Amino acid sequence: MTSIFQAPALLAGRRALAVPFLAWVALAVGPASAHITLEYQVANAGSYYKANFKVGHGCGQSPIQQIIVTIPAGVQGAKPMPKAGWTVDIQREALTKPYDDHGRTVTDDVARISWTAKTPADYLPNTHYDEFALQARLPAKAGPLYWAVSQVCEQGRIDWSETPKAGQKASDVKSPAALLEVMPTSGGGHQH
Repeated sequence: MTSIFQAPALLAGRRALAVPFLAWVALAVGPASAHITLEYQVANAGSYYKANFKVGHGCGQSPIQQIIVTIPAGVQGAKPMPKAGWTVDIQREALTKPYDDHGRTVTDDVARISWTAKTPADYLPNTHYDEFALQARLPAKAGPLYWAVSQVCEQGRIDWSETPKAGQKASDVKSPAALLEVMPTSGGGHQH
């Protein structure tokens, strides 16, 4: 049994172990925070998914005034989450192949969603972090799903839209699109 007099010594030892571990974690996640990523990077095929895009920096020192997400092919019924201080714009496009949604034929769907800061006071400064979210139904087919995201800054723009070619890893591209691994499902039907 540890007495209250030994507790400070035990805590000091744990802190000494924690510092190298935390430094390793910072190095391991450091490169991933250099681009826009999804909070949850794995989901089931055909499921409803909350895509939460993590935005960690502006364009150099320039603050972000707009985030634009291009909805990947096969993703259905995207709905953005409103964000205080930002307006939401939804762009729809005609589908080459309509689909059925609860007995209703859908002939056009959401192609892009953008969040735009209402005033310069609402811009996302480079020194801050934020998240932009939407919900959508994922394709029934498993495999990698890439989400192109653009950040438009007061000065400059970064398009996170590159996908790896055959034989390349996602880490090999300069401006990678956000990657979601869509996994096969074993059950029938869908859930909301």
